[in-house]
Amino acid sequence: MLRDLVTDRLAMMSTAAERYGDAVRMAAGPKTLYFFNHPDHAKHVLAENSGNYHKGIGQAHAKRALGDGLLTSEGDLWRTQRRTMRPVFQHQRIADQSDSVAKEAAALVDRLRTRVGRGPVDLAEEATGLTLGVLGRTLLESDLHAFDSIGASFEAVQDQAMFDMVTMNALPVWLPFPTQTRFRRARGELQRIVGRLVRDRAPGDEGDDALSRVLAEAASEEEPRVRARRVRDEVVTLLLAGHETTASTLSWAFYLVDRNPGTAERLRDEAVRVLGDRSPTYEDLHELTFTTMVVQETMRLYPPVWILPRRALADDEIGGYRVPAGSDVLICPYTLHRRPDSWEDPDRFDPDRFGPGRRDGRHRYAYIPFGAGPRVCVGSNLGMMEAVFVLAVVSRELRLRLPQDHRVVPEPMLSLRVRGGLPMNVHPA
Repeated sequence: MLRDLVTDRLAMMSTAAERYGDAVRMAAGPKTLYFFNHPDHAKHVLAENSGNYHKGIGQAHAKRALGDGLLTSEGDLWRTQRRTMRPVFQHQRIADQSDSVAKEAAALVDRLRTRVGRGPVDLAEEATGLTLGVLGRTLLESDLHAFDSIGASFEAVQDQAMFDMVTMNALPVWLPFPTQTRFRRARGELQRIVGRLVRDRAPGDEGDDALSRVLAEAASEEEPRVRARRVRDEVVTLLLAGHETTASTLSWAFYLVDRNPGTAERLRDEAVRVLGDRSPTYEDLHELTFTTMVVQETMRLYPPVWILPRRALADDEIGGYRVPAGSDVLICPYTLHRRPDSWEDPDRFDPDRFGPGRRDGRHRYAYIPFGAGPRVCVGSNLGMMEAVFVLAVVSRELRLRLPQDHRVVPEPMLSLRVRGGLPMNVHPA
């Protein structure tokens, strides 16, 4: 099982669910993992008894890379960070940011147009650049395009988090393994970028963006080193969480649309009907219904947060199974989203699953692409707007085709990304 944890985590989880059912106890080296794969189990762990579960294997190991940011922190610190971030994602503020998202989508289309007839372009890389641009415009009021090392730095961070998970943090980070060497460089680069963002912020600037709120909250900390560390951890986490999941979703959406030509035509027809030749606005979200369904179905098959690891603080019982205190508990949206009793022909791409009336009777926790409970993704609405706008604008203008000989393989890291990038040829729509 430990070998599978290293080499093929998705196959490990899928095989366990198919062979052994809804509750599986798995040995992984010195650890025992408790894997639960029923919507009722997800509801219990993530919502009903969430206070008994802290972040677990994988996410806890990301602390070396991310420190105590919103993704990895617990207790009072997490509650403070969540309270600090919540106003940034309020409905009206997101609506006000729609123009920034639309401009980044238009810039992506302009870049892709220059590649028509010139061979493949890496759409995963392009999606990363776009989502970083949106993050800079909407949450940091900064130009992140000036930092072209962010994407590569976070790849090294994710590699290190998975390395720490597999080795159970047994190896000091200073050992000269290639993964750890790349990580140390990446961590230094991310700290440099955060320092630059903070220095560029004008003294006394009391904006409503995320960076302003982080700086204002940290100002109450008297110890300068602690204050600097808090700002660094929160901004690095924001940089990762604010771009990685949406970039992964867009990559998988481009891939799935190419594999389903009928979907491509319906997307283009809806974009032309709703948008004409103008940029999307926030009000258009309610009209881009099929585009939204495509994004939802993409996140069903390839949920950006593919696993939700937790650690039980006290003894518990889940679905009639005893879970001892200290146990590592796994809820896996990737397998949960493919249960045959929740989804007909679950491996088939079918956006109409999310059409009117199709959700009736479906368990609320059969579909949790943004998590659930108190730790549900605070930026889910912004991420959805971003993915829908980009998919609509790109589908209206262009057709992206995967080279025939290229095999797409999912890579389950902190997010579920496309391994090795996504080369696609660009054609006019």
